[in-house]
Amino acid sequence: MKFKHTLSLVTCVYGVEEYIEQYAHSVFDQTCTDIEYIFVNDGTKDNSIQILERVIDEHYAHLRSNITIFNQTNQGLPLARKSGISLAKGDYILFADPDDWLSPNAVEEILTKADETDADIIYFNLVKEYGHRQSIKREKHYTAETKELWIENIFNYKSFGYCVTKCFRRSLYTDNTIYTPILGMHEDIYLMSQIIFYAKSIVQMPKVLYHYRKTNKDSMCSQSSSTRHIASSRNLLNLYQNYMQDIANSPIRRVANGILFRAGWHALLHGYNFTKEYPWLVDAIRNAQMSTRYQATLPQQMLVKVAAKISPKLFCR
Repeated sequence: MKFKHTLSLVTCVYGVEEYIEQYAHSVFDQTCTDIEYIFVNDGTKDNSIQILERVIDEHYAHLRSNITIFNQTNQGLPLARKSGISLAKGDYILFADPDDWLSPNAVEEILTKADETDADIIYFNLVKEYGHRQSIKREKHYTAETKELWIENIFNYKSFGYCVTKCFRRSLYTDNTIYTPILGMHEDIYLMSQIIFYAKSIVQMPKVLYHYRKTNKDSMCSQSSSTRHIASSRNLLNLYQNYMQDIANSPIRRVANGILFRAGWHALLHGYNFTKEYPWLVDAIRNAQMSTRYQATLPQQMLVKVAAKISPKLFCR
């Protein structure tokens, strides 16, 4: 079947030699093979790329002209994804992680919907794979008119921020100023909040097209809560800083105060000094309005507010 639109599938490869063969078969065996495959080797130290090359040589040599393997020194997932987008030529970008896999008809379903709707974002469901069981994650329904509610819900864990469930028009990235996350924790929220903000049309496909492996012991989610909290808050404070001169017209205008309270709470909880990187944080917290809409609870927000007013040194330990 010939589609009007084209799609670039961007895969960032690092430390996945145990999983990449299954992943490769899942993407190269798609019912639609008119895909631009971009693999960014983010300086992996294992045999992931050698395994990928072998699978291509043995089974998918006929797809070689559609496949790019780009090698770079290790820079982390956010910058690897940025490299992948810079190489892409498709109308749409779809991210996938090489320790997961796609449903066999995923790309065909997405491009069919793209041709039908010409939407800026097409999003779908995923299933978390635990080996012995599955858990389907179904997203709420959103449109361009409710996109800011979607962003708010993503920040507050009421919706899913996953990049891998959102196929987006490449021009959303190339035609707007899109900031890149500095760390690999909640980088999906950081990136997708900006992409969603600039979308003029959003379409949901209530289908499971992505399989998210939850048994990878090396994933970011296996790190300690303090490590994850600090990395998440550093990322989101960086996003806030990028827009702080004009928050009212930014992708984070409905969640900006929530970012501040979350960071303040994590600073108190873990004794981490965010003010070294973000010296404006204490003053921003003092001026922030509390709300029940934020991920940090009202008691947590109150403690953060009191600390910022009475004992700001608590944020500078």
